[in-house]
Amino acid sequence: MTRLRERTLIAGMVVLATVGIAPAATATTGIADQWSEPGPFAVTVEALDSTHTVYRPSRLERHPVILWGNGTGANPKIYDGLLRHLASHGFVVAAADTPNAGSGKEMLAGATTLIAENSRPGSRYEGKIDTAHIGATGHSQGGGGAIAAGADPRVTTTIPIEPGPQGSATALKGPSFFLGGQFDAIVIPALLVIPRYRLADQVPAIYGELAGATHFTPAGDGGGFRGAITAWFRFWLSGDERARAEFFGASCGLCRDGAWSDVRRNAKALAVPAA
Repeated sequence: MTRLRERTLIAGMVVLATVGIAPAATATTGIADQWSEPGPFAVTVEALDSTHTVYRPSRLERHPVILWGNGTGANPKIYDGLLRHLASHGFVVAAADTPNAGSGKEMLAGATTLIAENSRPGSRYEGKIDTAHIGATGHSQGGGGAIAAGADPRVTTTIPIEPGPQGSATALKGPSFFLGGQFDAIVIPALLVIPRYRLADQVPAIYGELAGATHFTPAGDGGGFRGAITAWFRFWLSGDERARAEFFGASCGLCRDGAWSDVRRNAKALAVPAA
């Protein structure tokens, strides 16, 4: 990433954080229509510890975990709508309270805390965390952080959203869904996202490029990315078979959805059965 692009990114995120608004969401169709509506769980937002905000179902049952990393200069409030949405679909989202999540360490610390709380007598999370199903996602630098976190064997699936250069795609341990924006002038898909998708040939990997999306489309409620992110995690973390056909098999929903300007699936993704 050039210094000019990095300065533009930081300036954009700082403006969003200061003003407290997000860019208008991309119109939703197809896969987004199916999964972009709020889920059945009421949502609670609270501090998990001194360095993480948690977005979770208000009534805890037993839930998979999503680790979140912010873009450079941003904080979880910039992505509040998206994180609330994921929690409403039954996930405990541990959002790192840092504008520099690229190492992945801050994100993984959220997993460490939740795993410990799951076994701590008297914790509200005692017995409520599905420690075998942990996903990592984030935007921009946080997307790079998600790739870095995805090298940890505790992380079972990863969604890098318009990711920065951090982490190694060849070290990912689980299925990965790389997301790019067609008009992203900061993390240019052809230069910075598609090559990383290609490197992840050791796991099932999919590249999805959202038509019309800029680098700031994921802010707020996730825009047109929201439905696809939700469906991926519902399948890989929650075992929701309704989401399988959105990505796998000859009639892959994402592949036929006109809201996506480019969809690619590697050999391991093509081998995942439709049912």
